[in-house]
Amino acid sequence: MTPAALTALMQQGLRLTADWGIEVLSAADGRAVLRLPPNPALWRPGPTLSGPALMGLADVAIWAAVMASGAQEADALTANLSIHFLRPAGTAAVLAEARLVREGRRSVYAEVWLRAEHDERPCAHVTSGWLRTGS
Repeated sequence: MTPAALTALMQQGLRLTADWGIEVLSAADGRAVLRLPPNPALWRPGPTLSGPALMGLADVAIWAAVMASGAQEADALTANLSIHFLRPAGTAAVLAEARLVREGRRSVYAEVWLRAEHDERPCAHVTSGWLRTGS
């Protein structure tokens, strides 16, 4: 599935990804890179991108990585998500680089590094477990 096709599927299935303008930059082999453009509606006082927006972006990035794993399980579900905020993300676009760490028959374990688009330093690190709902 191309990044454009995955973006369209994501925006069709989860309205907030379209509202937020999230796009898939790349997705293959259990990895995905997504971009969240600057959006003042998602900023907290400071201003900086809010924690809930970072968590939402990370969760969607993992779903894209699951879809890019070859299984294309659109109905996979988040079982847990843990985030460590490392520094403010600021108000620039944010990139989410997700990869599947372990794929089991019924579960997936993944991680995501989040960073401002023009900054190599991460602003957050996410780990998450997912459940495969298909057979």
